[in-house]
Amino acid sequence: MKILVTGGSGFIGGYFHRELTARGHQIVNLDLVAPAGPIAECPFVQGDVRDPNAVEKAINHLGEPVDRVVHLAAAHHDFGIEHDTYYDVNENGARVLTDAMDKAGVSELTFYSTVAIYGTAPEPVKEDSPKDFFNPYGGSKWAGEKVFIAWTEKGANDHGKQRRCLTIRPTVTFGPNNFANMYSLIRQIDSGKYAQFGPASNIKSLSYVENIVDATLHLWDHEGRANYDPYNWIDKPDLTSAEIAITIRESLGKSSNPLTVPLWMGLLAGVPFDVVIKLTGKNLPISTARIKKLFCMQTKYEADKVLATGYTPKVPLKEGIDRMVKWYLSEGKSQDAEWHIPPASVSNA
Repeated sequence: MKILVTGGSGFIGGYFHRELTARGHQIVNLDLVAPAGPIAECPFVQGDVRDPNAVEKAINHLGEPVDRVVHLAAAHHDFGIEHDTYYDVNENGARVLTDAMDKAGVSELTFYSTVAIYGTAPEPVKEDSPKDFFNPYGGSKWAGEKVFIAWTEKGANDHGKQRRCLTIRPTVTFGPNNFANMYSLIRQIDSGKYAQFGPASNIKSLSYVENIVDATLHLWDHEGRANYDPYNWIDKPDLTSAEIAITIRESLGKSSNPLTVPLWMGLLAGVPFDVVIKLTGKNLPISTARIKKLFCMQTKYEADKVLATGYTPKVPLKEGIDRMVKWYLSEGKSQDAEWHIPPASVSNA
């Protein structure tokens, strides 16, 4: 198959490239950022998912439509993006994409949403749980989902093909070549700058990148999928914040007993950083909000629906953490993260 991957230059896009090309498929990559590594060998269209011309060019690469689309492009960082930009990219971009797919007669879509759409929904959090998002990222992703729901409800397109959308709702996704939250935690523990505040008994559901991509491809072949079919992805069994840190420390060859101090001391220590963030607008690694998020807030979700299809993750969660630590020690430690923030509008791209 010929498959368009929007946001293909990113972290998850690289893993889709590896798996899809190994299975004999061809990838077309649409991204604001030029790709690096093996995916650079694939056809590349540089453009914004909100730009109809760029999207149509990518879908009809070399004059022949792709067979399906994997939609990864998104506004997702939790710092430096305005409220309206989240919705412009994640909701309006969805409309642009479905319009282009209809013009080209493409009917198969895979969309990466997020568990952030559930917000403060009570546990157990499953696919039919209330959508109680509390930030523009979760709200805009749910708005994007509603665009795709309405699109599939139209039925068959003008080419007689039923519109279908497989939606994946992952939690925090990590793995080698990722520089987000897990990378920061590994780096803090490796540098000796990590301390545990309180018991850290809160569960933090995680998603290992090789498993989520593998699960997605498994669902492509799963018979009986609904035209619009959402699935949470979480690696089980869940780990607490303390267990995650212990697993990282053991992979680094360190003692499994971190410095532990009362939670109130950590929150007090974060106040000066809050002031600096407010005054300068800088995204600092320490704040009271980050401390609460890591050591107090529980983010626990369920993945019963995908497991019921017969899928078994190929990499155990703790092994996934160990793989990322080994990558960090061999390569990642010496690299600097590059954050690619979408512009406020297409004209500024």
